[in-house]
Amino acid sequence: MSHRFHPTSLREYDIRGIVGETLGEADAYAIGRGFATLVRRGGGTRVATGYDGRESSPVLEAALVKGLTEGGVSVVRVGLGPTPMLYYAESVLEVDGGIMITGSHNPANYNGFKMVLFGKPFFGADIQNLGKMAEDADWDAAETPGDVADHDIMDQYVDRLLEGFDGKAFRIGWDAGNGAAGPVVERLTAKLPGEHHLLYTDVDSRFPNHHPDPTEEKNLADLKALVAEKGLDFGLAFDGDGDRIGAVDGQGRVVWGDQLLSILAEPVIADIPGCTIIADVKASQALYDRVAELGGHPLMWKTGHSLIKSKMKETGAPLAGEMSGHIFFAHEYYGYDDALYAAVRLIRAVSRIGKSLTQLRSEMPAMVNTPELRFQVDESRKFPVVQEVLDRLAASGAEVNETDGARVNTADGWWLLRASNTQDVLVARAEAKDQAGLDRLMAQIDEQLALSGLKRGPQAGH
Repeated sequence: MSHRFHPTSLREYDIRGIVGETLGEADAYAIGRGFATLVRRGGGTRVATGYDGRESSPVLEAALVKGLTEGGVSVVRVGLGPTPMLYYAESVLEVDGGIMITGSHNPANYNGFKMVLFGKPFFGADIQNLGKMAEDADWDAAETPGDVADHDIMDQYVDRLLEGFDGKAFRIGWDAGNGAAGPVVERLTAKLPGEHHLLYTDVDSRFPNHHPDPTEEKNLADLKALVAEKGLDFGLAFDGDGDRIGAVDGQGRVVWGDQLLSILAEPVIADIPGCTIIADVKASQALYDRVAELGGHPLMWKTGHSLIKSKMKETGAPLAGEMSGHIFFAHEYYGYDDALYAAVRLIRAVSRIGKSLTQLRSEMPAMVNTPELRFQVDESRKFPVVQEVLDRLAASGAEVNETDGARVNTADGWWLLRASNTQDVLVARAEAKDQAGLDRLMAQIDEQLALSGLKRGPQAGH
């Protein structure tokens, strides 16, 4: 029997939708059947599954497992936990792929599926192909269904997070945002030296305290208050499925993704002089300059965790990161984005550098920048608009990096305009040395949009 996915659910990096509207059990079953077919055609036999703390996750997981086993693949269920715990299971158990059921940092009524096949990110054309297989009923039948085994891997995962840990004892606040990372945070902090104060580690699919997205400063308010009240060294926060990290220093200032990367890069470059450090096009010029200053080779790449992972493998980079808080360690680790491991490595890096996180944050060059500005544009126009901007910039002789959209360098700083891979939005960002420079950069963005018949309107949500 064929199955048709809702067209909005097949995204660039995952399959995601609103449960009961654009995503349901039939979709989960179809994903299982299609994925099982791909695993078996590639010579594989076993897949690991995990799920986050959303109310809909267990039901979707049951349907997914049914699809996988009926497709002739055996399933190892690692249960409730963060996405990187599923990635870890996929790396260390004898399996041929992994599927995580998670809505990440989306609202509570969303859910989705992130996949790994034969050790590689499963995205883009892979996801479209899975959709086409379902529509064509291109699923291999199995003579005997696969079996199912439960494997409690959380303690093993926590021990792996701490392997090689040589950090000092700090006083740290941790905010799990009622997401799937909570139970791991509890076990991890029990084994770390120092003093740890935990917020919202109970998994609650309603996210009653704040939304689990640490890249939005308003979601860090409780963590900042905790750090201030207890006089802590710093605070760490995680998104709903534990693959993105946020941080605040001892003064409650946010340490953004690119700033964290510049700190994490220092000991890595000391260990591997001249190594490549990858960051996405939204990262500050200060990061690229800092990596070069430390003796590393900075590489600007496209935004998107699957794209970054693939580029890391290609270049052999030991470390990469995105502005959004995805941090990828191949140095002493597996190369996927794991915010809990990034937290442990941050403690190690601050220890090794020998300065407080607050001092490290204070020593960073003062830049005036915008947050990520997102605005709605018709799906059919988002890529053409960026191309029109690139054509005009080329004609004017501007200094442009075309890695992912248009990143334009001027005497004031830089500005970026790119099309989102996952939503019908354009994304802009600008950074300058002072406010007057930033205003000039924003005027250039507005001018380019106007020439393409657009206006920078109200902010679109994530």
